[in-house]
Amino acid sequence: MLEALKHVASTTSSDEQLQEKFTDLQPGLNRRQAAIESDRCLYCYDAPCTRVCPTEIDVPSFIQNIATGNINGAAKSILDQNILGASCARVCPTEILCEHACVRNHDAEGAPVRIGLLQRYALDHMHFPEHPFTRAAATGKKVAIVGAGPAGLSCAHQLARAGHDVVIFEAQPQSGGLNEYGIAKYKLVGETAQCEVDFLLQIGGISVRHGQALGKNLQLSDLQRDYDAVFLALGLGASRRLGLDHEDAPGIVAAVDYIAELRQADDLSRLPVPRQCIIIGAGNTAIDMAVQIARLGAEDVTLVYRRGAEDMSATAHEQSIAKENQVRILTWVQPQEVLLDAAGNVAGMRFEKTVVVDGNLKTTGETIELPAQAIFKAIGQSLNLASLQDTAAQHLQLEGGKIRVDEKYRTSLAKVYAGGDCIAAGQDLTVQAVQHGKLAALAINDDLKAKV
Repeated sequence: MLEALKHVASTTSSDEQLQEKFTDLQPGLNRRQAAIESDRCLYCYDAPCTRVCPTEIDVPSFIQNIATGNINGAAKSILDQNILGASCARVCPTEILCEHACVRNHDAEGAPVRIGLLQRYALDHMHFPEHPFTRAAATGKKVAIVGAGPAGLSCAHQLARAGHDVVIFEAQPQSGGLNEYGIAKYKLVGETAQCEVDFLLQIGGISVRHGQALGKNLQLSDLQRDYDAVFLALGLGASRRLGLDHEDAPGIVAAVDYIAELRQADDLSRLPVPRQCIIIGAGNTAIDMAVQIARLGAEDVTLVYRRGAEDMSATAHEQSIAKENQVRILTWVQPQEVLLDAAGNVAGMRFEKTVVVDGNLKTTGETIELPAQAIFKAIGQSLNLASLQDTAAQHLQLEGGKIRVDEKYRTSLAKVYAGGDCIAAGQDLTVQAVQHGKLAALAINDDLKAKV
């Protein structure tokens, strides 16, 4: 249980009642709906939806396969570019990527083809008698991957396809990274993340060792010595701090920690649920936290951001989900002071109003106070530098607090590559991490072949 919330009572609802609130946010398409939706695609030449897809999925091609009833063909087309296409179909912000680029936004209908739901339909209904990809002839090369999240898993599968042997080292008890521990439960329901991992591993040549944390019981220098290449897919493990007094008081929790606890809980009714709570942040994690705590039974949920709603990194679609779940979004205020009760527990927070003057954010001196028994921080995460303390890791060059890589995902260390959220390039999206892993694997394969 979350120690910082041990003074907060659990919900009065039963686990069964709560589980009903964490079913799919949006139901999947049935066969008839998929057929109708796929017929709406114009199969554009040089399709803009494909051009904006971070993993370069040939969108018109897989949709045409669905239209002709070739579900396995559609699925393989997706998986060839994005082996984690099932989870990406659920969590990818299609509203700002492929569906935003769809030309049907500009015709008489004014609505895009529902590409995400069609991708989900293909992968939910595929049926291969065996894994759809086969390994190339064994190369005798061994590659170590640190992190079994989207980037690491994508890299591992691509390397296995090339005939290399891969060992993934993962700190957590289960594989999947954010898909398993960090995505809202109503987006990736049940065993979706683990089923996808199991499917990916069917290609063979990939082993996973859990409970292996870089900087603790795993050293980069040892991996450099024992493997032909190393891929770092560390993610971002350190939650950023507010920089306020009493920030470690009981009642203040990193949103990602609570979400992880929620996703792994056997009984949702045992989770601590404050009656009043504050979520600080502007991204999708803040929205995920706010919506989930509201669904668990919190009566008063306020998401606070220091700028305007239009500046939030959470999409308009995500913000609408929050509002539909009675989450209040309070903008133009920033945290000033944590308020405590007589026992030293969180009692609320004082905020100072903000305004933009000459392009710079300024405080006005006017304050407001919000009561709360819990405050959830969702202000982003940073690379856990404690994992980079061994002799080799200390020589990794960083850029903007993340690992610096070149265009081929090579780090400053020989044989060591990196990708996903731990590098500076791109957005912190699951689909972007998958692409990093895939491209890094292609670069590793080219470099290993060049050494033969």
